[in-house]
Amino acid sequence: MTTPRPSLTERRKAATLNEISLAAAQLFAHQGAESTTAEDIARSAGVSLRTFYRYFRTKEDAVAPLLANGVQHWLDELTAGPGELTVPQALERSAGLALTPAPERPAAALELMRGILRAAQHDPDLLAVWHRVHHDSELELAPVLAELAGTDVDPLELRLVAAAANTGMRVAMESWAASEAPPEAAAELAARCIRELTAGLHLWTTARPSN
Repeated sequence: MTTPRPSLTERRKAATLNEISLAAAQLFAHQGAESTTAEDIARSAGVSLRTFYRYFRTKEDAVAPLLANGVQHWLDELTAGPGELTVPQALERSAGLALTPAPERPAAALELMRGILRAAQHDPDLLAVWHRVHHDSELELAPVLAELAGTDVDPLELRLVAAAANTGMRVAMESWAASEAPPEAAAELAARCIRELTAGLHLWTTARPSN
């Protein structure tokens, strides 16, 4: 079934939302959340304050779309992975790819993420947005894992695998952001965290079924 292309209005709204989110992320990373106002973000994004509040309730909420885009990229890599891998192997592989600098994901984007996470350590509201995005990503990850497994699975084990993988990615990003390691190290750390957190889970230790 072909997904209908978004309308021009929808595409414009999405573009505006992403521009505001990027502007917020850049300001938070460079000067901290406490020193940044909603007016600053709106001005940097080239929109009115009224437009800003049409999309976001608070200034911290503005970075949520950018963070969610990163999660979606991880899920896309996971879905498109080789079928001969076990699910834990596919999780490890996709996490590494999602955080590896590439033309469409330059190292500067990871450095921007580092700045956001460092700013979040000094702003409870910004930290809450980061945690909320990861909670949502865990919910999104579970059905993807169920589809990849191709068999009936215990819902509890499904949640455990989703929680382990999601926590691995979150801890990896937070640990990398707190260090001075280069962008390339983020992928290695994410793969390691997911590998270690899923090692004790016996679920899906055989190759995934072919679609």
